[in-house]
Amino acid sequence: MLTRMFKSGNSLAVRIPKELAFLGSADEVEIERVGNTLVLRPVERETLADVPAILASFSPDFMAGGREFHDQKERDWGGVFGSDPADADESPKSTDGV
Repeated sequence: MLTRMFKSGNSLAVRIPKELAFLGSADEVEIERVGNTLVLRPVERETLADVPAILASFSPDFMAGGREFHDQKERDWGGVFGSDPADADESPKSTDGV
């Protein structure tokens, strides 16, 4: 099937015949050059409605063995909350008399 290419502003545009149009209303398409061929694919946005299908794609034994266990390291929170954990409950005191 032949169609025409034309200039639209500083870009080239191609009129896609109705018979080749993507079903649905894809606002965006991805374009890729493969050799001397241009490939167009509609961009499909994932939504929360897609979550069940995404989860169904995992095999039934996915993470059946659980997660790896990592020892928790003791953290020094002194730089964030002060040296005494009880000080974290008090509001900051002003030194300028206000």
